Amino acid sequence: MAQLFRRILSPIDFDENSLIALDFASKLAAHHKATLYLTHVVPFPVAPAAPGGPVPGSFPLLEPEAKARLEQLGRERIPNTVQHEVVSRVGLPVEVIIRLEEELAADLVVMATHGHSRSGVGHLFLGSVAERVVRRSVCPVLVVPPP
Repeated sequence: MAQLFRRILSPIDFDENSLIALDFASKLAAHHKATLYLTHVVPFPVAPAAPGGPVPGSFPLLEPEAKARLEQLGRERIPNTVQHEVVSRVGLPVEVIIRLEEELAADLVVMATHGHSRSGVGHLFLGSVAERVVRRSVCPVLVVPPP
């Protein structure tokens, strides 16, 4: 039987839900002997920064920090038997995840959903990153709900 998954993309936003999804992705990667790609997208704001928040020019400076955090997660949460790589980018999360999926020839995306944390008007305007990735993905997306 052919290997079902060879490349698994796991977007991480460093909250508890995304770490649960990472653990699930790690188990799938181990089972299928797949390469696991941990990724974080430093969101580039569409609107001006809030007072006291990071200024738009500083966002590329946050990318190396995100990569270092991903590398640490890889060491702490992924078994040595699972081949993995880290990828960090700056941009709009959905756009970057879809682009990475294509660049890496991912067979599967495993990501967290934040459940009902964004509902009503907030969901109408912001939507859900996971929901938009599901709609636009060219490969299967496994969405891991919060516990």
